[in-house]
Formats: sequence, structure tokens, C-alpha cells
Amino acid sequence: MTRRDALIVVIESLHAEIAALKTNDVVALETATQAKLAGIDTVAIYDGEAPSPEIKALAAEAHRLNETCRIYVNLMAANVRRRLQLLSGEVAPAYRPGGYAIA
Repeated sequence: MTRRDALIVVIESLHAEIAALKTNDVVALETATQAKLAGIDTVAIYDGEAPSPEIKALAAEAHRLNETCRIYVNLMAANVRRRLQLLSGEVAPAYRPGGYAIA
């Protein structure tokens, strides 16, 4: 598999991860993550080679999609934390759009 092909696998896997996160499909998320990691391992084999403009563009797309996945995961974790705080009776501060806590 070429570096280009491996990056395409990573990108497709990241799209699948985002879809799985949106639908809370744990099995699909695990499958997509395994495929992504395999693609990343293949890309790493070519680490010493200078990237072409196409490879740079594919890597940038993969990075953007990975950031999207990270944002989804962080939002989900924040929602779970907030729910747990409400269930435990812990009062969490509310935030205004400016980022300052209000009492």
C-alpha cells in the first residue's frame, strides 16, 4: 500500500469515526478506529520520504478530520460530566458566551 493509499484509508476511517460518534455506534467507532490506526502505521513506514503536494493536502485533510473527532469527543465528555454533576447534586457554574462564570 502506498502512502497516498494509506492516507486515504485514514481519511475514510475518520469520516466513519465521525458518523459513529454522531450515532453513538460503539462497534462502528471501534472498527473505524482500528482501520485508522492501521492506516497511520502504514503512513509511518514512509516517514523518511519527502511528501508531495498531494500527500501534504491529504495529511492536512486527515488532520482537520481528526480535530473534528476530537471536538465531538470533548463535547460528549462535557455533556456526561454535566449530567453526572446534576445527578450527584453538585452545582456546576453556568457560563456566559464571553467565557466568564456567573454566580
